[in-house]
Amino acid sequence: QLQLVESGGGLVQPGGSLRLSCAASRFTLDYYTTAWFRQVPGKEREGISCISSSDGSTYYADSVKGRFTISRDNAKGTVYLQMDSLKPEDTAVYYCAAIANRFRTCVLRRGPYDYWGQGTQVTVSS
Repeated sequence: QLQLVESGGGLVQPGGSLRLSCAASRFTLDYYTTAWFRQVPGKEREGISCISSSDGSTYYADSVKGRFTISRDNAKGTVYLQMDSLKPEDTAVYYCAAIANRFRTCVLRRGPYDYWGQGTQVTVSS
């Protein structure tokens, strides 16, 4: 089973930036469709961004479009989420997730994702 680990979370002021990383313990994420989700207490886990294994196409939820950028470093087998212009409402636990079928295209819903990290806390506050 693929084990995912997120890193890069922390405390940042509104308008600031963070970069989250997602890596696999035994394998690279080069050929996995990989997404970022976030969740706050009392709310559903929200899909916010995805990068496709097939053609590298990227997708974003409206809530983060224009502010967040997902990317992949194939040499390292790592997926990143660059978060700019952060707002207090971005505060959440952020999770990366991957689909076992390497040819599966992007979706921003939880169902198709087979592997999940444990999450990293992002807090945006002044």
